Amino acid sequence: MSGKKLASFGSYFIQFAAILLVLGGCLVTDAFAQSENEHVQVGVFADYFRLSQTDSNLVGIGGRASVIGYKRLKFEAEAAYDFSRAFTEGQTNNAGIISVVRTNVRVIHGLFGPRINLGVHNIQPFVTIKGGGMAFSLDNAPVTFGTFGHNVGNLRVNSVSPVLYPGGGLEGHIGPIGLRADVGDEIYFNHGAHHNLRVTFGPVFRF
Repeated sequence: MSGKKLASFGSYFIQFAAILLVLGGCLVTDAFAQSENEHVQVGVFADYFRLSQTDSNLVGIGGRASVIGYKRLKFEAEAAYDFSRAFTEGQTNNAGIISVVRTNVRVIHGLFGPRINLGVHNIQPFVTIKGGGMAFSLDNAPVTFGTFGHNVGNLRVNSVSPVLYPGGGLEGHIGPIGLRADVGDEIYFNHGAHHNLRVTFGPVFRF
């Protein structure tokens, strides 16, 4: 390649690199501006909850809202309702006879806590830890008066349990509209700690 062609190629390369730098700077500036201008975020989501105690896969819907605490720190509240799902319940009566029946369970989740974004770009990972409660609704036990044992007896006696939820996920935005995916371990405490996989996915809106 001649020196003249090499110089021409170098000039085009410098111009192309300059354009990329300008575009990149605009994107980063836009991300910073959106982050600075954002005050409230709301969203809806589809909810998947793996209830380990009954070995059930529940699905439902929910919503959340968050406000800026300090820079990348946000405080967030959310609630979700999981639709009725049947599972096999074992029962033992006072004669020691075991019976198996089908029972429906529904779950309501309520959580609040901090969330920390780990980036400032349009696609941001985040981590969160929340506390709250979980309410279980089970069908009336279809058994006789003599029945006293259930494999979910603790949930019938104490239908509302305290919850700890450590988790994380990814959030992406184009302007004020985005998508968010969360995954975590929703631990409820009812005669011991019960670990449950929870996954949510849905749109978010920033104001």
